[in-house]
Amino acid sequence: MDRRRFLMTSSTALGGLMLTPHLRAAGRRPLLRLAGPWASVSYPLAWMSVRPGFAALAERIEFVAWRSPDELRLIALEGRADFVALPSTVAANLYNRGVTLRLQCISAWGLLYLVSRQPRITRLSELGEAELGLPFRGDMPEIVLRQLAQAQGLDPRRDLRLNYLASPLDAVQMLLTRRLDHALLSEPVASMALARSRSGALSLIAPELHRALDLQQAWADAGLGPARLPQAGIAALGAAAGDSALCAAFAEAHARALDECLAAPEDCGALIAELSKRLDASAVAESLPHSRLQAMPAAEARPELEAFFHRLLAQQPGLLGGRLPDARFYAA
Repeated sequence: MDRRRFLMTSSTALGGLMLTPHLRAAGRRPLLRLAGPWASVSYPLAWMSVRPGFAALAERIEFVAWRSPDELRLIALEGRADFVALPSTVAANLYNRGVTLRLQCISAWGLLYLVSRQPRITRLSELGEAELGLPFRGDMPEIVLRQLAQAQGLDPRRDLRLNYLASPLDAVQMLLTRRLDHALLSEPVASMALARSRSGALSLIAPELHRALDLQQAWADAGLGPARLPQAGIAALGAAAGDSALCAAFAEAHARALDECLAAPEDCGALIAELSKRLDASAVAESLPHSRLQAMPAAEARPELEAFFHRLLAQQPGLLGGRLPDARFYAA
């Protein structure tokens, strides 16, 4: 795909950002630094870095991908970004440990799926003795999995055979080469695993894969809450966290970028594939309906976040730094 296609599209055609009071108050910065993983929560950030409709926010918008939880923590601790996409638990943990951070919004409410050679799984006990591939030990996928297993009467350490993997793409490779029957994947990697199993020469040797279990729906079925989870969102870091005009202007721009991604999934897929050099455009487009993307301001999301956090504090207090974050954690 030609990157110039995105850079040369006019702001008018895109419905570029109008100079609202928030944008006027924030002023136009020379550089706005954004960071996030190559996951659905970051699509609007990557979109903002390329589409010219956001020039009212900054002369240059830069997006950098973090590839591991350790890299994310370094970005936050060293202030390498103004706004970062991250799991809600990591945001709370960093804040409670003294990092200058304010949660702006929760925007990803359901990214987790069990991709399996079985067409349908209703309970984790149905995995039996088979290994479950799990990227990113100790982070959001495992947090949700362990809570769900316990709600279903399982001991995760005893009743699940977890195979911890270095990256989601390692899990996809193992699924496609029949070295793994099940993997817990976030979007867009879940959609990419399904697409690759059906395409090209791989389809001749790869097993048939299925989106066998929606963990958000399983969460609701287990009586843990609604069929959505405040899994990830956007936080302001460092000086940006204290700049209320910038945060308000960014919130407008981010909400607009998310709306544009959802309205143009093929364009979003092409852009993310071009920038990431590792994701498939069709899989990114397909992942959008499965990602439960909705930008809810942090203050509005607080009740659902605290309900989720209370559950974690009861069993894994270290995940959040030992306590609920106070009111200053939540941007208005």
